[in-house]
Amino acid sequence: MLAQEIIRIKRDGGALKPETIEAFVSGITDGTVTDAQIAAMAMAVFFNGLDADETVALTLAMRDSGDVLSWTGLDKPVCDKHSTGGVGDNVSLMLAPIAAACGLAVPMISGRGLGHTGGTLDKMDSIPGYTTQPDNALFRKAVQEAGCAIIGQTADLAPADKRFYGVRDVTATVENIQLITASILSKKLAAGLGSLVLDVKFGNGAFMAGFDDARELAKTLVRVANGAGTQTTALMTDMNEPLASAAGNAVEVTNAVEFLTGAHRDPRLETVTLALAAEMLVVSGVEEDPAMALSRTHEALDNGRAAEMFGRMVTVLGGPADFVEKHDGYLEKAPLTAAVEAPRAGHVQTIDTRAVGVAVVELGGGRRRREDAIDHAVGVTGLKPVGAKLEQGEPLAVVHARDEAALEAARQAVLDAYAMAENAPEISDPVAQRIIG
Repeated sequence: MLAQEIIRIKRDGGALKPETIEAFVSGITDGTVTDAQIAAMAMAVFFNGLDADETVALTLAMRDSGDVLSWTGLDKPVCDKHSTGGVGDNVSLMLAPIAAACGLAVPMISGRGLGHTGGTLDKMDSIPGYTTQPDNALFRKAVQEAGCAIIGQTADLAPADKRFYGVRDVTATVENIQLITASILSKKLAAGLGSLVLDVKFGNGAFMAGFDDARELAKTLVRVANGAGTQTTALMTDMNEPLASAAGNAVEVTNAVEFLTGAHRDPRLETVTLALAAEMLVVSGVEEDPAMALSRTHEALDNGRAAEMFGRMVTVLGGPADFVEKHDGYLEKAPLTAAVEAPRAGHVQTIDTRAVGVAVVELGGGRRRREDAIDHAVGVTGLKPVGAKLEQGEPLAVVHARDEAALEAARQAVLDAYAMAENAPEISDPVAQRIIG
């Protein structure tokens, strides 16, 4: 069928058959469908939507547009986690080795920063020598030897999604739940997963701020992933404040290593990370009892096994063999630092999390344009959480910058993001809800 006829069906509100969707996606992959036609289809879907069967078909077609990895011969359940993104969300860096230490194989295909949200790959690129886009042989070797590998989408994995998303990004058609779902899952399922856990964020630092909108995305992701044959659940987690006390790239890697070694663990970050790790053990069938699964994740973290797995992963993928022990000497540091001082005594009431993320981008820790280079050294550390009690002049955070102008702008932005008052606020549980179907 001609691409324009397929577009016409969706434009007029019709449902597309799986074989029709597959034909259109094949055209995206081989170039016979033009960017203009992709844009027209994206806009038709944006206004008319896809039903559940169409979304599953689009997910599978984009998954199958390139390599679909197989882990035959691996004697461990293969499971991964995906986050919809946030600020100070370095969960993946600890979660993958914790899950690996508990007996899972975790081939984690991650992304770069998008808007105000940080990207896992940008963080891993802070590590000298670490290969974020290995070939399939090295990817497999890392998973086999370290139990986990955090890498990026290669040209051979879901190439149709890469092109489709590139067009959506410049045609104001990103914000559609069905297209978001198919984009996320096509890449994840191309990794050959047996099971998947989703971390769907809500709050003022999340991609979808509203709880109801985020829950609808979580339900759609879970429904489609299960429909595509991968056992999947989701946890909804609160992004109304930065999750870690650091936001940036190298500073979040430092935070992650300190978490794994026990030098420092942010309480909310620990709750979310271990809840997701326990969920991975349950959904993959390694543990039936959630309490026992959570206990195993604590043990893997506290006995040093998870830190060992992280170090091994870094080494196999080209990073320093002693990175965990000597990370401070390997990670680039910004030349300028300055504290953001509390303007009054009191408790932190709220944090404009998105504003903190934008401040990191303005420092150079994120991208204004797709082709921008990342400054891995800049960021914010020591971010005080909601509920923290401070005296006037005590630090709310510390800004790490490349030049004075950027430093002062970021200090003001972070200061403006904090609201303080005399009374202590109510503290919410960072894990709000479990979605199973």
